[in-house]
This record gives sequence, C-alpha cells and structure tokens, in this order.
Amino acid sequence: MDRQRSVVDTPARQERRTLLQRDAGLVWHPYAPVDAGAHYAVRAAEAARLTLEGPDGATCEVVDGMSSWWSAIHGYRHPVLDAAARDQLDIFSHVMFGGLTHEPAVALAERLVAMTPVGLRHVFLADSGSISVEVALKLALQVQAARGEPQRQRFLALRGGYHGDTFATMGVCDPEDGMHAEFSGLVPRQAFLPRPPAGRLGANGAWEYDDGALTAWEAQTRNVAEGLAPELAGIVCEPVLQGAGGMYAYPPAVVGILRQIADDHGLLLILDEIATGFGRTGRFFASEWAETTDGQAVVPDILCVGKALTGGYLTLAAMLCTAAVADALGAGPNGGALLHGPTFMGNPLACSIAVASLDLLTGGPGGSLPAVGAEPGQADPAGARPPWQVQVETLQARLRTELAPSRELSCVRDVRVLGGVGVVQLDGPVDVAAVTREVVDRGAWVRPFRDLVYVMPPYVSTAEDLRTLGAAIIEGVARVHD
Repeated sequence: MDRQRSVVDTPARQERRTLLQRDAGLVWHPYAPVDAGAHYAVRAAEAARLTLEGPDGATCEVVDGMSSWWSAIHGYRHPVLDAAARDQLDIFSHVMFGGLTHEPAVALAERLVAMTPVGLRHVFLADSGSISVEVALKLALQVQAARGEPQRQRFLALRGGYHGDTFATMGVCDPEDGMHAEFSGLVPRQAFLPRPPAGRLGANGAWEYDDGALTAWEAQTRNVAEGLAPELAGIVCEPVLQGAGGMYAYPPAVVGILRQIADDHGLLLILDEIATGFGRTGRFFASEWAETTDGQAVVPDILCVGKALTGGYLTLAAMLCTAAVADALGAGPNGGALLHGPTFMGNPLACSIAVASLDLLTGGPGGSLPAVGAEPGQADPAGARPPWQVQVETLQARLRTELAPSRELSCVRDVRVLGGVGVVQLDGPVDVAAVTREVVDRGAWVRPFRDLVYVMPPYVSTAEDLRTLGAAIIEGVARVHD
C-alpha cells in the first residue's frame, strides 16, 4: 500500500502530469463514468470570468455562462463575500447545532423569514438543495401523521420536475424523462400530474400561453388529485420554471391552481425554489409571479431554497414552513421534533456568507458597496429598486438582444429568456463535447444538456461579458449543428 501511494502521489510525478491527467480515472464528475475526467481545469476565477487550462496546457479566459450551476450570482472573489468568510474564520468556522446556536445562523434565519412570502415563519438549515427537499418531504409526512392521517404517504409532483439526487427526492423527479430511471424500482412510488402547458414572458411583461390548454390541464389535474387525495401528503413543484427538466417555463397560474388543490384536499404545498429563488426569474422568488384564484399572493406551506443562497461560496440550503405546519408537527409524537439533523447543520461560515450575499441582493448592510450605475452588479441610481432587480432586468434585456440572432440558425427550434435565464433550444440533441469546445474557443463557458444550450450568467456580468457569451453560443452552435 505504501509503495502504491508513493507511485501515485510523489510531487515529482505530479509535476510531470497535467491536472486533467491527474484527475482522469481518479475523481468522479457529475453523471459521468470515473474515467471520463474533466474537459478543462480552472486556474483562476474573477467576477464573471474563469481562467481555464485545456488538455494541451494552454490557458484562456472565458465568461462563465453557468454561474457554477446557477449559484455564483455575484461572480467570483466578490470582496464583500470574501470579507464575510475571513471575518467568520477569525471567530470560528463550525460548531455543532445540536443544543447550540450562533449569530450567523440566527441572522440568516431572520433574513429569510423577512424576505420570503408572508406566513413562512420557521427555518431548517440544510446541507444542500436535495437535502432541503428531503427534509420538506419528511416534514409533510410527519405533519399528516400528527393530524391523525398516517396513511397519507404519497406526493403529487409535476412531470418534467427535478428535485435532487437523494432517494426521497428522486421519487418526486420525473420518473421517465428524468435522470433517475435506473432507480425506478427502489425509490418511493409517487403520483405525477401532467406537465403544464408551456408559457413565456413576452416583451411587454405579460405571460403568453394557450388558455385552452391550461383549462384542460387544470381539469385533468383536479381529477387526478381528487382520486388520490386520501393517500396524499403534499404537492411538490418548481414554480414557473423547471430547471433540469429542460429550462421549461409554464404559466404562473399553475402555481395558484396547485395552491387551491392543496387547500381543497388537505395537502401541503411544497415549492422548490432552489434554482429559481433570489431573483433568477425576474421575481425574488418565482412563486411571486403567481396569484391565487381570488388574486392573493401564493404562499406555500413549505419552501426550499439553496444554490445561490451563499452566492456559490459554500453548500447551504434552507427549508421554511408556516406556523400552522410547525404547530401541527408540535402536536404529534416525538415531542414535535422534526426528525433530521445534519452534522454541518447551520454551519456558521456558510451562514455568514449567506447573510452577506442576501445583503448584496437587497442593498442591506454591506450590500450597497458596489451600488452605482445600471450595469449588472450595481444598484438602481434612484434607489427605488433593490440591486437584484436592476441586475436581473438588465440581464434579461441583454440576453434577449444577444441570443436573438440564433433564431436564424436552421438547427434552432426556440429561443427564450426569463429573467436571468437564456435558452437556445435545438431541433435535436446537442453534441455536448463539440459545442462546449467551440464555445470555449470563442471565450465562454456553457454546459449544454439534452437539446439545450442555456445560460444563467452571474448577475454581475457586464455588457461585454454578455456580448461575448451570446456570440460564442451562436457561432459555436452554428459550427457544430447548422
């Protein structure tokens, strides 16, 4: 064993091999075989740009069109977030949350309650987005049991949805068109609603969709819910935009309909805002696009947030619930305990950075430092709107402009933009390796999947960044597919 280790790990041997060579066959990457390796190595990151090293050892600077899977909304090496991390490191980086608390966790929970839909009052701090949904599902099951209905053990979810990679969350992902079909016989068997009709945000700010298709969808959905109601605990959905399910937007009215169905049948409505929260769709939370049938804001029973919560610095997520949900749990067995408790729950380092990130979004303490002008990453000069709103509105306008020429390509089926999300949908599967290489050669980083070349760039992306990003996508797609 010692001899093997000396062969693999000696500094002299490492110096003779590139980072990509050392990675290949050693480290698993997402949804890939262990010998797949990586395409590029990151050598530096600053603002909205990455410095990549290719297989030949050459480096190049690229615009990050992915915000590191939608999390690095403030870009990289942001001085406010860097300072928050250093300041907390000088105090302590971690302590158990069982029986103890600390300022960063309480401050973060206070901010989340203040900025989420009115009525959400209690916060569970989780390790990741998948775990926050896992906890939400467990909470719903415990609440139904506490209400005297332990037979309610299934969930309704939308076709096309994605909610995580853990076993309970895989069960509420699309069972056929998702990424977990291999485990279909092992995960809990849930019930699925048809995918809602597509919708898009028009240039005038109004949602466009087929009214007749929505009416038919509602009738079918209500019929499914009524037939299964006695065994259902809750409804789970990504509001307005399904992310990994194809960057698929649907009419906000769907969320209001699901709220009404949940109320009609005693179900808990769980909204998964892990990808859509913190401004990405043009509302601080995507559910804010929706209203109930009587014109009221839609308030979920349980809300999950993650990804951008720490600005992409550390893994952290949160589940919030209403007082009614917490009270129902409190009346049940186990002394009202929510039966989950991660080792790194409420990690103070992550919580401190999350507080600073939320302040940057809202212009709160420390958040006004970069606040001048109208570039993404800067605040409204008149001070009338929070920084995130100016940033995302600017992103939306520029993405529409920069991606519009891709409509002229014969291989492109659709181009759509919602907030800080831009999608170029092809008429067939993307040649991921070839398109990625062509786009990187033109100064941008994207991670296509299925038939989509999509972007969710950092909010701090400049006009030049977005011009580079748009041109790289259009030229790269044309080179490979047109």
